[in-house]
Amino acid sequence: MNASEWFIMRVVGHRGCPDLYPENTALAFREASARCDWIELDVRRCASGEAVVLHDATLDRTLGVDRALADTSLAELREYLVGDSDEGVPTLREALSAVPSGTAVNVELKAEGIAETVADAADRVGNEVVVSSFSADALRECRTRSDLPVATVTMDPDAWEATLELAAELDADYVHPHYELLFESPDRVVRAHDRGFEVNAWTLRSAAPFDRLAELGVDGVILNDPAYAGR
Repeated sequence: MNASEWFIMRVVGHRGCPDLYPENTALAFREASARCDWIELDVRRCASGEAVVLHDATLDRTLGVDRALADTSLAELREYLVGDSDEGVPTLREALSAVPSGTAVNVELKAEGIAETVADAADRVGNEVVVSSFSADALRECRTRSDLPVATVTMDPDAWEATLELAAELDADYVHPHYELLFESPDRVVRAHDRGFEVNAWTLRSAAPFDRLAELGVDGVILNDPAYAGR
């Protein structure tokens, strides 16, 4: 595969001004699935214990509320809308149910202690589900709780070899570096491929880097708008 054939879409943006659709919502996932092979979403646990789809640990940027998610129950979370939309924060199960079975899902663990919940939700749908995280402990937990494929995530230029070692330890299928790491050292793609890992670069916020990433031979690109990839 190469970047011209495979895409993940992460629909993100600032509160009230999303790139295309309100961030991490069922609407965004439905719309993204019509144009992309994969979508990416972020998972945390709220105060009442449910796994919910939210990028930040606080509600201020997305929901305009000065409050931590860890102090907010699902019932309380239901009172708020994302930006200026009519969309609320979905649970992981609700988010996965919004994605057609033919679209794969990359679930990024934003915290530890939710791997079993994610695995249970993944077992209930027909989608291919991959779990990624910056946290080595979260990925190790996932490995002990399920057979879901995993991906290591990094933006640290000094940790590339450590990222590959962690991927090897976890028997990971993928590594997910920030795309600038690959521009700085294109041989990072080669080294990852030589060790058997597919490389999915994140997160494009314009079309400009796409062709260059394709030339480097990455396997996937995480982007805000599929138009950046001609979709």
